[in-house]
Amino acid sequence: MSSLRFGPVEIKNRLAVKAFKAIDDRFGVKEILDDEVFEKIAPSHLNFWSCFGGISFFLFISQVVTGMLLMIYYQPSVSQAHSSVAMIMNEVPFGWLIRGIHVWGSSLMLITIGVHMAKIYISGIYKAPRELNWVIGVCLFLMTLNLSFTGYLLPWTQLSYWATVVGTETPSAIPVVGEYIRFVLRGGEEIGQMTLTRFFAIHVIILPFVTAGLITLHLMQIRRQGISGPL
Repeated sequence: MSSLRFGPVEIKNRLAVKAFKAIDDRFGVKEILDDEVFEKIAPSHLNFWSCFGGISFFLFISQVVTGMLLMIYYQPSVSQAHSSVAMIMNEVPFGWLIRGIHVWGSSLMLITIGVHMAKIYISGIYKAPRELNWVIGVCLFLMTLNLSFTGYLLPWTQLSYWATVVGTETPSAIPVVGEYIRFVLRGGEEIGQMTLTRFFAIHVIILPFVTAGLITLHLMQIRRQGISGPL
């Protein structure tokens, strides 16, 4: 194997070819990539509006990568959170860019998911046999909302603090369990260190793993059922 070809792209670097061949001999990666990616013909009826699901997935990957980079410097404590974010913005090389991508990426992700869901609903693609995948998609949208809400508190600014006060106060209107939900979210009666710690853990561990699992199920269903035909 003197070269590698992935669709229209040909790789001739000898070291890269040898490294890939060693992996391919053991796992059969090239056959899978050719069958599922490079030689798979997309339906002719797909258009611009069909891209927003993939864009949302790309933005999720971007959020994970930039979030991991931000975690290197961020300190989840009420005394250090704001100053650590200021340090990221002003002192860390390209920190302003990484945080900007993370902040604006979260807003853009909500928009692209909204457009994707609107397209699915208007086109009627959510109907049988894809209704379960629609439910998974709705759950992914809710996960994205929760990621945005829990991440909003982390800079520990006046705006994020009072937004969290309002956000955690809202469930208290639920009969019977409302006050308990508010207490669990805040980690006490008031917004403080326990709230910040819980939101940080939920934002960087629990929700990303749940979201990744739902995305995997979502994509598996798409691959199994195929893309819906034209209207």
